[in-house]
Amino acid sequence: MRQSRKIRNQVVPTYSFVVDGETEIWYLQMLKRNERQLKINIEPKLPQRKSIDEQFKLVTDLSVREYSKVFWIVDLDTIIKESREAPKGKKTPLWSLIELRGKLQKDYKNVTVIINNPCLEFWLLLHFEKTSKLFDTCGKAETELKKHLKDYEKTKTYFTKQDNDIYLKLRPLLKTAISNSSNLGEFDLDEQTKAICEMFLLFEADEIKKYYEKQQKAYC
Repeated sequence: MRQSRKIRNQVVPTYSFVVDGETEIWYLQMLKRNERQLKINIEPKLPQRKSIDEQFKLVTDLSVREYSKVFWIVDLDTIIKESREAPKGKKTPLWSLIELRGKLQKDYKNVTVIINNPCLEFWLLLHFEKTSKLFDTCGKAETELKKHLKDYEKTKTYFTKQDNDIYLKLRPLLKTAISNSSNLGEFDLDEQTKAICEMFLLFEADEIKKYYEKQQKAYC
């Protein structure tokens, strides 16, 4: 039986994020830095070990603590590669993810799984292009992204530069990215390796959605 959640009375909701790379952490930190009126706390967490099972364990542990919501952001590129290389007859990382995602959707209502294929760079690209092209590696998505962000670097300095960070660069195109991401749909068990970007689910979270709707009305 699941342990009951122990949520303290919070004036400001706290969102926890389990990610498997530093780029996601930098992006989330910049979102919060620039949207100072967004009344949530954001706590990205990078597991010391990055197997699917270990990330799942961290997600479930966080879900019964004081966090309002827990997001698990998963890049599929490495998972698909490792699954193709897995010995025959052995459960693949992709199948493990599918099983664990199903368990979270069924039993952990405060958890949202966000799957990106291949990686976060695809989300950044969707700010500029409406595309369903499958990039089978993160490097290929990064190459396409550099057609629009010619100086793009996968470094903390680039992502977090004061007054010119990654979120601030892309903020005017955020509505486009959310639409392009949503149009790709959610992860499909029948098309497990298609291009996918579920980052739009983050912006559908109650507090964030209300914040951006209010921002849009203010500029109308």
